[in-house]
Amino acid sequence: MSAAPAAAAAAPAGAAMEVAAAIDQGTQSTRVFLFDRAGGVVASHQVPLRQIYPKAGWCEHDPMLIWGTVEACIEGALASAREKLGQDVQVKALGITNQRETTVLWSRSTGEPLHNAIVWLDNRTSEVCARLQESLPGGKDHFRPVTGLPISTYFSAYKVQWLLENCDKVRAAVDSGDALFGTVDSWLIWQLTGGARGGVHVTDASNASRTNMLDLRTRQWHAPFVELFGLNLGVMPRVASNAEVLGHVKEGPLAGVPISGCLGDQQAALVGQRCGRGEAKNTYGTGCFMLLNTGSELVPSTHGLLTTFGYQLGPKAAPHYALEGSIAVAGLGISWLKDNLRLIDSADESEALAASVPDTGGVYFVPAFSGLLAPHWIEDARGVLLGMTGFTTRAHVVRAMLEAICFQTREVLDAMRADADMSHMAVLRVDGGAAKNDLLMQLQSDLLHVPVSRPLFQETTALGAALAAGLAVGFYPHDFVTTHPENHSTLFRPAVSLDNSEKRYAHWRKAVSRSLALAELADQ
Repeated sequence: MSAAPAAAAAAPAGAAMEVAAAIDQGTQSTRVFLFDRAGGVVASHQVPLRQIYPKAGWCEHDPMLIWGTVEACIEGALASAREKLGQDVQVKALGITNQRETTVLWSRSTGEPLHNAIVWLDNRTSEVCARLQESLPGGKDHFRPVTGLPISTYFSAYKVQWLLENCDKVRAAVDSGDALFGTVDSWLIWQLTGGARGGVHVTDASNASRTNMLDLRTRQWHAPFVELFGLNLGVMPRVASNAEVLGHVKEGPLAGVPISGCLGDQQAALVGQRCGRGEAKNTYGTGCFMLLNTGSELVPSTHGLLTTFGYQLGPKAAPHYALEGSIAVAGLGISWLKDNLRLIDSADESEALAASVPDTGGVYFVPAFSGLLAPHWIEDARGVLLGMTGFTTRAHVVRAMLEAICFQTREVLDAMRADADMSHMAVLRVDGGAAKNDLLMQLQSDLLHVPVSRPLFQETTALGAALAAGLAVGFYPHDFVTTHPENHSTLFRPAVSLDNSEKRYAHWRKAVSRSLALAELADQ
C-alpha cells in the first residue's frame, strides 16, 4: 500500500469520527478507503478479483463476484476503522470509482447478470470493429466528431454488439425490455440502492464517455448511436455529473449513506491529483493512462489520442474535458513476468532485479499482448521481445518491461504535445500501484525528459472519488478539492542527456514496427 497522509487520531470520547468512503473497483481487485476531513486515510480493505479467460485475448469478470468483493471491502474497512478509532465511525458520503469500459448487462426484473462482464482489455470484438470500420463513412473515425473515440475493441458499445450477436439470453432480454446496460459503476450503484427492489439506474458522464454512445457536448446519450449498437434509451442509465447525490445505500453497514460521487478510474485520478486546465497525470495500474485536462475546450485529436470527458464537479459546475492516451499493459506486464514467465516472485522484486543491471543490454520489449492502444490503435499487433543475445539475463528482460511502460508513455506525451500545441510540460503527475517503483519513475523522467511528481499518497483514484462525494454533500470545501496540497510529493528529475533518451526512443519505435500484423501467427 502506498504511503498515505497521516490519519486523524481517534475522535474524543463521545464524539463521532466522520469520514468519506470510496469504493475503488479495479480490474484485479476491489478496495474501499475511508478518508477523514483532511484527506488522510483512516482505514482501507482490499479483496482480489478473479479473472476469467475463456479464450486467448478474452477476459471476463463475474458481476456477482464483483458485487461480493465490494460488500466484503465495505465491511472490512469499517471494521478496521472501528478497531482503531472506536465504534462511532460515521460515513457521511460514498464515492465510486471503477474500471472503465467493462460492460455489464443484467435483468431488470431478477437482478441477475445476463452474461459475465466483458472487461475493457478483452479483444473478442475485433471482427465487429473491422466490420463497422469497413461499412461506416469515415471508417475508424466515424464516431469521433460526436464521441471523441475511434472504433476500437476497447469501448463498451462493441462489447454490447458482440453480446447481442452471440448471446441469446442478452438478445431476448433487450428485445423484451428486461435488460439494463451499464459499466461497473452503474451495476454497483444499482445493487447498493436496492437492485431489483428499486435500484437506481444511473451512470456519470466520465464512464458514459467511454461507451462510444455519449455526445460529449451535450453529455447525454446520442440516440442514433445507441440504436446503431442494437440498444434503446430505455436500456441506458441516466447520465449525471461526478458530484451529486445519485441515491442512498438501501441496506447493510452503509444503509442511508448518500452515494454522491462517481467517476471512471482515470478521471477520478485526475480529480485526486487536483489537475486543472493544462495539467496532466499518468496512472500506472493494470494499464497506463495519461490524461491532459483541456478545460472547457473539446480538443479533437489527429495523433491517435482520445478526446474524452474529464470531470464535472456538480450538475451546475463547468465541465472539464481531456485528451487521453490509453496503454493496455503497464502493471499487467509486471504481473505477466511474475505469473506467466516466473522471472520474478513478486511485483516488488522487479525494481531490485532491474536495478541490478545498468541498462537492458540492447533488449526491447513491446508488450502488445492484445494489440496496441494509443496512439496506434492497432488490433493485430502482438508482443515482441527483441535484441536478445547470449549475454541477456532475466534482469535485462525485466528492465526492458519497465522501460516499455515508459516508452509507451513517451509516445502518448508526444501525441498530446502535437494535439494540444504544447511544446513544454512543466511536470507530469503520476500515481497508481506501479508508481511506487522508484526505478520506474526515474526511467520515466529520463525517457520523457520531464520532471515526474509522485504524491506521497499514490491511491489518487480512490481519493478523487471521495473528494467528489464529499464536495457534493459539503464534507469537503471546494478549495480543498481543487488545490494542490503543498509538500506532499517526491520529484524525479531527468538524469540522462536528451541525446541518450532520444536514441533509446528511436530504437523503441523500431521495435514497435516489428510487432505489427502478428495476430495471425499468435492465433495459430
